[in-house]
Amino acid sequence: EIAFRPIEEADTDLLARLYASTRWEELAAVDWTDEQKTAFLRFQFDAQSDHYRKHYPNASFDVVLVDGEPAGRLYVDEWEREIRLVDVALFPEHRGRGIGTRLLRGLMERAERAGKALSIHVEGFNPALRLYERLGFARVGEHGPYLLMEWRPQTARPPA
Repeated sequence: EIAFRPIEEADTDLLARLYASTRWEELAAVDWTDEQKTAFLRFQFDAQSDHYRKHYPNASFDVVLVDGEPAGRLYVDEWEREIRLVDVALFPEHRGRGIGTRLLRGLMERAERAGKALSIHVEGFNPALRLYERLGFARVGEHGPYLLMEWRPQTARPPA
């Protein structure tokens, strides 16, 4: 069973561990101690969190619960013409089990009902890129290392 609850201040360490779990492999080649890697990833997490709060002040920031236990995060903002998937991440033990697909399909249904596009920025090397493409997301732009991916239901208004 998948459920959601708004993030709370008490979730900061949980969310920092989740962030680190998505980036740890990238640091494998770096000649740092585990403590240095952990500190670096915490700094990046804090910066990302600040960025999200500043640039997506009206977004919903939720912990994803699977069978009542924290399994990940889902951050979503809704604008006039689109729904932006700001971020989605799952702990390693919850990846590859169809949970991400279910989360995305739920957002696609929401976008369909609202007649809006669903978009996300994703790094070109992110393994989830294949999932987005399989679900029908198309590349519509680039911003630095990020690809702007969009899924557009037939009911969506054309881009402005």
